[in-house]
Amino acid sequence: MSYATREDVERKLNSGWEPEYFNAPLPVKDQELIQTPYKEKLNPNMRIAVSGGGGFIGGAMVRYLKDKGFRNIVTADIKPVSEWYQTTEGVENLCLDLRESRDCQNLVQGAVEVYNFAADMGGMGFIETHRVDCLINSSKINDNMLEASWKAGITRYFFSSSACAYNTDLQQQHDVMGLKESDAYPADAERGYGWEKLIAEQKCQEMFIEKGMETHIARFHNVYGPYGTWDGGREKAPAALARKVISVLEGDEDHILIWGNGKQRRSFMYIDDCTEGIFRLMHKINTTATPLNIGSEEMISVNELVDVIEDILNIKVKRTYDESKPQGVVGRNSDNTLIKKYMGWEPKTSFAQGMKPTCEWIKKQYKNRKAGKRTVR
Repeated sequence: MSYATREDVERKLNSGWEPEYFNAPLPVKDQELIQTPYKEKLNPNMRIAVSGGGGFIGGAMVRYLKDKGFRNIVTADIKPVSEWYQTTEGVENLCLDLRESRDCQNLVQGAVEVYNFAADMGGMGFIETHRVDCLINSSKINDNMLEASWKAGITRYFFSSSACAYNTDLQQQHDVMGLKESDAYPADAERGYGWEKLIAEQKCQEMFIEKGMETHIARFHNVYGPYGTWDGGREKAPAALARKVISVLEGDEDHILIWGNGKQRRSFMYIDDCTEGIFRLMHKINTTATPLNIGSEEMISVNELVDVIEDILNIKVKRTYDESKPQGVVGRNSDNTLIKKYMGWEPKTSFAQGMKPTCEWIKKQYKNRKAGKRTVR
């Protein structure tokens, strides 16, 4: 093959390779160790570095790790800390530009684990109109973070990839089969953003195969939830449509505009499932350097998505459609066969369950903005 494969990874895993702990903290009592979902127990004092901590998934992951009991977490984002989506008490928050190698080195120095969420990205409206930004800025971040982590002697590295890495030819029907990890090849990824993710996956795989640094790769399928982008052009469909329905509920609009014909189908994953999946993936040795889906298998149409929001907010809205707007692929769903095989787990939250707190949070943000208060964008 002309690209790294699972077979290459297994040869490395079976070659006598073992993870190295160059930056291990001083030992603690056994009762203080943090139990992973598997056999391993972790030192709560080990340094964990999280990039993109001022954003949606990164911020949620920082909170998840702190709630798990980890005491030495550092996170960075390009935004001033005052503009972060959420912050967690007891965490070191840094404003860094991770397109710069030196800033990446500062973030990961002394870390045992690195979680890389930093990227220049957004919903379909953004990634179809900012392909150069997605390609160049995110490539700089990923290259610098990966190299800095290796040079700093970190033990584990997580990379957040995307279902946009999959072959688009397989996503041209509404009732598509779930995408298996092997469906990324032969490659024909989403233009711009998807190609950047696919190439970055290969770099993470080769870093393990050649250099021996343990890497883990998740292909996310449309993550949503509270503390996510809900306005401004980078938001994804669940948040965008919730905001539009709320604008009618608040009397500010008399209809909602749906991009496309409303028949496009996707699966959506709630943020709490996402963070749990990441932690499990990061601490299961047989997932090393192997891109795995982390997503729900519950596929719904955009029109059905709006139905759910209407039910939650107890309103029916007039819908108009614009098929000239960015729509992405016709249908996309996750096949969770491999994560169930490797991790014994898959996301559990139904879309209706996850959208209830999401709608409540966006409604509060919307009202705060009308009142002139600061909100998350």
